[in-house]
Amino acid sequence: MPFLLLVSLIWAFSFALIKHLTKDFDGAFVSAARLGLALLVFLPFLRLRGLAPRTALSLAGIGAVQFGLMYLAYNESFRFLASHEVAVLTLTTPIFVTLLADAFDRTLRARALFAALLAVLGGAAIVVRSLPTAGTFAGVALVQLSNVAFALGQVLYRRLRARQPDLRDRDIFGLLYAGAFAVTLPVTLARTNFAALPFTPTNVGVLLYLGLAASCLAFFLWNLGATRVTAGTLAAMNNAKIPLAVAVSLLVFRESADLPRLALSIALMALAVWLAESASKPVQKI
Repeated sequence: MPFLLLVSLIWAFSFALIKHLTKDFDGAFVSAARLGLALLVFLPFLRLRGLAPRTALSLAGIGAVQFGLMYLAYNESFRFLASHEVAVLTLTTPIFVTLLADAFDRTLRARALFAALLAVLGGAAIVVRSLPTAGTFAGVALVQLSNVAFALGQVLYRRLRARQPDLRDRDIFGLLYAGAFAVTLPVTLARTNFAALPFTPTNVGVLLYLGLAASCLAFFLWNLGATRVTAGTLAAMNNAKIPLAVAVSLLVFRESADLPRLALSIALMALAVWLAESASKPVQKI
């Protein structure tokens, strides 16, 4: 779980930076640039010798869904919804993680599902002040597609690593970024006006941080952490970034925050993780 906590903190710092960057850059370009940077970092570690072609294709497919499709759908949703509406709609991710994990296992872990629901309430305690009403069906559908894609990728990677414990994550993770980059690159080539992109020093610095830290390092550590916890804990931790983002805004960026809501959110999140951890033992330790 330490990896999941660290990544949640990285993502909590990233919210304000993403908002700044997407005002000036096309969402598809931001997606492709971040994933391209991540791919460049992991290419030197990639080891294909002895890796079955079917496994390699599976890893690339997981990356294409979890990172590529997720980014494209998420960024596109901002064309139809306000940012706070998108934030509210991402709270369903833990439920998708739990239900997908149970579907693959052909079971229903009620306690893990309850933990996922508590995690949703924990995130909602921070971001929900009134239910979104202005969003269109297209925007809602895009956010839910993004949530399902990210959830499905986590579950599939966790299952693949459980079946093949001899693989080393750093040796294969470049394939996930390759699959994701292959999905996002054609989209940005088709729609981005590269001549109009404002490559100021600030924008370049933010893009490098988002690509190297929030995407490259964070996604790797997140999937690594996903192999070391229960499905319920993984589901609950998907919303940990929401109260952390508020805490970072309060303590680091000196923004105002609703302290009672923050305390309630953290309490619900802690209860969700405790319930998930006590529901079952981890599937795999590496």
